[in-house]
Amino acid sequence: MTATTVDSPSPEARTASGGGRDNRIRRKLRVPMLIGRRLVGALISLLTVLVFNFFLFNVLSSDPIKALVRNRHLDAAAQAHLRHEFGYDQSLWRQFVAYMQQLLLHHNLGISTTYTQPVWSVISTRIWPTVLLVGVSTLLSSLIGTWIGIKGAWERNGRFDKISNGVSVTLYSMPEFWLGIVLLLFLAGNQVGLGVFPLGGMNDVDVDVSSPSGWVNVAWHLTLPCLTLTLAYLAQYSLVMRSSMLDEMGQDYVRTARAKGLRDLAVRRSHVVPNALLPAVTQIFLYFGFVISGALTVEYVFSWPGLGLLTEDAISGADFPLLRGLFLLFTASVIVCNLLADVMLGVLDPRVREL
Repeated sequence: MTATTVDSPSPEARTASGGGRDNRIRRKLRVPMLIGRRLVGALISLLTVLVFNFFLFNVLSSDPIKALVRNRHLDAAAQAHLRHEFGYDQSLWRQFVAYMQQLLLHHNLGISTTYTQPVWSVISTRIWPTVLLVGVSTLLSSLIGTWIGIKGAWERNGRFDKISNGVSVTLYSMPEFWLGIVLLLFLAGNQVGLGVFPLGGMNDVDVDVSSPSGWVNVAWHLTLPCLTLTLAYLAQYSLVMRSSMLDEMGQDYVRTARAKGLRDLAVRRSHVVPNALLPAVTQIFLYFGFVISGALTVEYVFSWPGLGLLTEDAISGADFPLLRGLFLLFTASVIVCNLLADVMLGVLDPRVREL
């Protein structure tokens, strides 16, 4: 009988096999590592904002109580009592430590000096009107702007492309509050305008917003401020989508698809648009946080009872705890939206995972 010998794998083969397993593990860990890196960066940014947020409003006024009681007849003893009640009689370092402890351990943003309520309770009643306004306007501007960018790029230098580019850039160059005033003047004013839409507010006084008729009333009041933000941010999506489409249309795979005899409609739908949508999708998350800040002036123009009017009330009343909470909310929304945009881009585009 002859003994059969089994050849053991060579060291090179074992090394190649081990290297293949390591590469597969690294590929699986790319997305979690990307999310981890972006999350660490977002947390560092948020902590930096927390420190800056506290000292900013202390620099604005060395004595917030004196700013609070301006034009009010309060003697020195009453002012000292308020200063002790809000903790302003302590050193700046002790105030900062107490602020961080209350925020991180108890999720407490302080007490509003204007409303004498917890800051978050005041903000939570105003945040949903802003989310409604910003959410609807972002949805409309992204959908319409993306469609304009696709059609304009496909008909490059055509009549539609020239008109849409000119109109979009013109609207984008206008300040949001000025555009809102123009729409309010011509569409809502009874003296000069058509008087079709209400002058301001979120709903009529005698309307139950929980009923279907109340929903229609809220939608009617929402039309002008939503139209203002939609027109103002339309160009961002249309121009980015147009540029992305033009880049993709010059790629070799598009020429190959056309050489195979595919119709232009099939090439656009199946090849160009899916690849060109990547910047537009991430841009929606990226700009959402900035739209929240940009909606403040629009809310003030249309008396929309959201964070914009609340910010104006806090500024006029020198309500520093409320201003600090609002500033933290605005900056946190930008940081979170940037984080979502980075993660979304890394998930959709494998090239970003290597960065």
